[in-house]
Amino acid sequence: MLLALLYVILSGIALPVGGIQMQYLWRNQLGDVYSLGLGSAACLGAAAATMTGWCSLTVGSFVCTLLCTVICFFVTLKVSTQNLITFGILFGTFIGSLGTIVVTNAPTPELMKTYYLWGAANFNLEGVTAGNIVFSLSLFAAGLACALLSSGSLTRHFTGGIELSPMRKALQLLSIMCLVTSSVSICGPIGFISLGVPNLSRIITKKTDIRIHYLLSSGMGIGLLLITWLVVRYVNFGIYLPVSATMAILALPLMAIAIFKK
Repeated sequence: MLLALLYVILSGIALPVGGIQMQYLWRNQLGDVYSLGLGSAACLGAAAATMTGWCSLTVGSFVCTLLCTVICFFVTLKVSTQNLITFGILFGTFIGSLGTIVVTNAPTPELMKTYYLWGAANFNLEGVTAGNIVFSLSLFAAGLACALLSSGSLTRHFTGGIELSPMRKALQLLSIMCLVTSSVSICGPIGFISLGVPNLSRIITKKTDIRIHYLLSSGMGIGLLLITWLVVRYVNFGIYLPVSATMAILALPLMAIAIFKK
C-alpha cells in the first residue's frame, strides 16, 4: 500500500515534469514523454524482460529507452522541430509494434497475463524487486536533479533568448529519459498526465519560468493520479479499471473546460 502510494506520487511528478521539459525543449505544446517514442521504448524493454527473463523490468526499460534516446538525439540534428514531432509519432508507433510482436509471442499465457496486468498501470507492483525500486528511485533523482539544474537555460531557450547546443539538448533528453523510465518501468505506461497536465498548467498561468510549471504540473499530476488510483481501487463497480483509461475519462472534461474557457 505505502509502496504503491510512493509510485503514485513519483509518477505524478516524473511524467508531467518530463512532459513540460519536452514542450520547452521543442517549443511545441504537443511534446510529451511519449512523443519521441521514449514511453513506447520503456514498454518494449519491459516486455522483452518479462518474456525472456534476460534482465529485470527496470533494466530492460532503461536499456531500450536509452537506445531510443540516442536515435532521437541524432535525428534532432537533421530535422526541424515540426518534422521531429512527426518522426517521433511514427517512431513511437514502430517501437510499439515491436512490443506487440514480443508480447503476442509470449512463451506462456501466464507471462502474457503478467505483462498486460503490468501494462494496466494500476500500481499493483507485481514482480517488482527491491533492486528494481532502488534503480527506479535513482533514475528519478537523477532526472529531477537535471531538470532543476537546467531550468534557467531551458526557460531562456523556450522564450528564444538562447538556442541550446546539441550537447545541452542531449542532456535534456537524458533527463526526460530518466524520469519516464523511473515511472514506466515499475508502474507501466500512464497516459494523459505527461501531455494534458503540462498544457493545463500553461493555460492556468502564463508565466514562462519552467520552475513554476514544474511545481504546478507536479501538484496537479499527483492529485489527478491519486484520485484515479483511489477510484480504481475502491470505486470500481466490481470491474477491473485500468488507471490510464480511468484517468483519461475523469480528466478529459476538466481539460475540455480549460481549453474552451481559454
